Amino acid sequence: SYVFAAALGENVKHRRTRPYRPQTNGKVERFNRTLMDEWAYAQIYLSDEDRSATYADWLHSYNHHRPHTGIGGFVPADRVHNLPGNYS
Repeated sequence: SYVFAAALGENVKHRRTRPYRPQTNGKVERFNRTLMDEWAYAQIYLSDEDRSATYADWLHSYNHHRPHTGIGGFVPADRVHNLPGNYS
């Protein structure tokens, strides 16, 4: 959509992956599964608003406190400083 493209800005290119193809978008597929297991359906919510209200806290915990085995037990926030293309 034009709104999404405008939100990305000029310096970010939107790339699409093949749907239902874990080989090409495995990280996103895994994140979506974790999102469902640990946040969306981890407890009973009385409304979508109640669920949405907990998302920011869950995402902070996921990025700053939850070790990820795929990056050697680090949390994603430990790796953010390395985004400008110097990823090793």
